[in-house]
Amino acid sequence: MPLDPLPFPPQTGWKKRCCLLPMAFRDVNARRHIGLQQLSSLALAGRTLLGPMKSCKFIVDESTNQSTLIGSAVRLIESLDLTSAAGQLLNETIQAQNKEFKTGMSTLLFLIGAWSNAILECLQQNVPVSAIVSVMSEGLNSCCERVQCLQISIHDVNKELCSSSVRPNAFKSKTCQIGCDSLLNPQIILCFQKEISASEEVIPINSCSYQEDDCNSNECLVSPLADFGSIASLVKPVGDKSTSVISGSGVTTSSCNKQKLTHSRYFSTLGKSHFSSQQGNFQGYLSGQSADPCECYGLGHLAMALSHGNQTSVKLLQSIVAYQQERAECSGSSQFNIAEIVTCCLLGLPESYSCVSPGFVTLVSPEQATVIKHFEDKPLRILLMDGDLTEQYRHLGFNRPCNVRTILEHPSLWEGRAGDLWLSSMLDILINFEVNLVLVKGNVCKNLMERCIANSILVIGFVTRDVLCAFGEVTSTQPVTYLTQLNASCVGSGAQVELWKACDGRAMDLGELVPVRIKVQGIPLLTAVLTTTVASKVQLIEDQFWTLVYRLHHALNDKSVFLGGGAVELLCLSHIQMLAEQPLQPANKNAVKEFHNLWLAPSATEYKSVVLQALASGWKQYLSVVMYNTAKAASELEACTTVDHHLKKAADCGSPSAYILKEFRRDDLLRGCSGPFADHGEGLKVYDNVTAKMEAWRRALDLVLLVLQTDAEIITGPKRNQLLNSHMSSEFMFL
Repeated sequence: MPLDPLPFPPQTGWKKRCCLLPMAFRDVNARRHIGLQQLSSLALAGRTLLGPMKSCKFIVDESTNQSTLIGSAVRLIESLDLTSAAGQLLNETIQAQNKEFKTGMSTLLFLIGAWSNAILECLQQNVPVSAIVSVMSEGLNSCCERVQCLQISIHDVNKELCSSSVRPNAFKSKTCQIGCDSLLNPQIILCFQKEISASEEVIPINSCSYQEDDCNSNECLVSPLADFGSIASLVKPVGDKSTSVISGSGVTTSSCNKQKLTHSRYFSTLGKSHFSSQQGNFQGYLSGQSADPCECYGLGHLAMALSHGNQTSVKLLQSIVAYQQERAECSGSSQFNIAEIVTCCLLGLPESYSCVSPGFVTLVSPEQATVIKHFEDKPLRILLMDGDLTEQYRHLGFNRPCNVRTILEHPSLWEGRAGDLWLSSMLDILINFEVNLVLVKGNVCKNLMERCIANSILVIGFVTRDVLCAFGEVTSTQPVTYLTQLNASCVGSGAQVELWKACDGRAMDLGELVPVRIKVQGIPLLTAVLTTTVASKVQLIEDQFWTLVYRLHHALNDKSVFLGGGAVELLCLSHIQMLAEQPLQPANKNAVKEFHNLWLAPSATEYKSVVLQALASGWKQYLSVVMYNTAKAASELEACTTVDHHLKKAADCGSPSAYILKEFRRDDLLRGCSGPFADHGEGLKVYDNVTAKMEAWRRALDLVLLVLQTDAEIITGPKRNQLLNSHMSSEFMFL
């Protein structure tokens, strides 16, 4: 039985020193691995953020007393005061995962804490650091190879989802009954704002469209955003002035038959004067149904399977996918382009007003909004700037003149003279080229902004590069770095600006900021307008939306997905349990075939079972916490018992992967660890990203092992000579 670490008492006898030597190592072990203890403590704060039914946290800013609701590990770590070296490494690791994948950060944070605790327990059992590093690294590599059998190609996922009983109506309001049984699919009608250009209103009808008998001409389709209070009108085929045929839906309706659609029960009591929507207020896009059912439901169902219960975001994403798929069929472009998606968060409107609008929706000041009122329904000349619109801005790589010493760069005494000269020259350039709209990537000089407003020139700053590229492609406009570079070929035309209108047709005035929409004929840009009345939720709903967008993006890039709902982690547990039970004999080379670093194998062999069990404990805790957070188990202990039960059945089956696949298809794996979708009774499958998940595993273990080996090289405390003369002195590096 291992002894608890105790301080070294003064010793005089040689025999006593030998007897207390293990205790000396135990004391050094306990005090030298502070980094692992810090990682464990930091990760403990993110346990409730794990799983589809995560419990969000309020972060309070002490300087402003304002609170923010967070639901991801990256926001949690950003809010913490990380002063220790281990905390800084943790922050860099999570930021790297977020920058590359935008998903998997909560898993990464949890496994860092779980594996830190597991390694500390190994150290308490006097397991050498070299053995921990060797066995854990090779064990993770072995698991990553083993779980490849749970990968499913996107084509097979689409085929399975379309052939199963799943239909895209899981999010349909129970009080909203529609004649056609396909409310939510990638054929989603996109909620677009009214008065869109004529070329954008008309969508060519796919030649493979057909009509079904079970839908009649008096039935009309509701947008998947119907719960958001938006209505989509039926789309006319090209050249047809009498009827509107929805390709692939079997719906034909007269153009003069304008029916009002009834919202869900959440809107029925609010009064028609405030929330009623006329069908004629909106124009709709509808993708044609392909003869192959996998094509019509594929990406929409895949987005739902990757959403992990994020119902609001999946509706918006399915609308975006529907539009992009329709456009891809016409232009041959990519079916899902993440660069064509932007978000705009509106504070002050209910979340039911969230929708997808074509073009670029952004927020401007009330003074800028007054300029927009003069621009409505008028084509504007547009200018794009790839940098800041300030007097002090210099492009990246700018070299100042040599042999020049700057005494004072911006003296306040000259501000009225030199500053006015620059402002006047910049304004003259814009007026001479008849520029009405300027989109700037960076900051905009406040004084120049005021002068532009006085001259009816709209300048919008902090526009992303993707937005600039989208406007540049459709207007044939090249961005400029400085206004002095401007020439006639750098100014585009055809842009339109209008006040953004909510789903009930009202223009929004939210006080300090006003939403506006900028559009150009043929622009592929789509803006997900995310609304909420709670200021602390703005960051949360935007993070949730982008997480889902990037999950779909990475799934398409990987061309495959993992089985979700804990299937992959359960197979890792089963595989490591099998490895730990294998007897190893150091003299037998075949016994160490799982470990490719043969020079570490002899020391690792002795502690292989202990270290592998420590590695497995991370995934076991992961599954237990997810089940507990999703209320599928009354306690983590009960969840752990359920996991052990599945491990035993998988071992008895003889083929753990076959057992897991069978349970996954029966939707009985870990008793519905998939989350809120199980409540719909639709048999919705859940999938995970391949690369993002495995990279989170690798990053978690790499960080923990890095901190372990760094701490092992730093020894503080008494008995230095005693440690040097011991048989375990090779483990230490004295600095």
